[in-house]
Amino acid sequence: MIIYVDIDETICYREKKDLDYSVSKPYKKRIQKINKLFEEGNQIIYWTARGTKTCINWFKVTYEQLIKWDCKFTELRMNKPYYDLFIDDKNINSDSFFSE
Repeated sequence: MIIYVDIDETICYREKKDLDYSVSKPYKKRIQKINKLFEEGNQIIYWTARGTKTCINWFKVTYEQLIKWDCKFTELRMNKPYYDLFIDDKNINSDSFFSE
């Protein structure tokens, strides 16, 4: 299975809601759950809108964060569209997915 995973507010958070993603902190239990999906043979593609509105290239910072946080993944993709609401037939809300 190919699974796309958002990054901000899904596997990490920022205490201040500014656009400095370098200060993001990981949700370790959430990362462990995504890593388990990877270990079960799924492709994990992290997809982020970081820089979409500002045109700042956050790839290196983001990639290094994923490595530092021990994320297992197949690919990192940037340029996810910026939006306020996403409606899709194959979507799971992150809060529901990670609820115990």
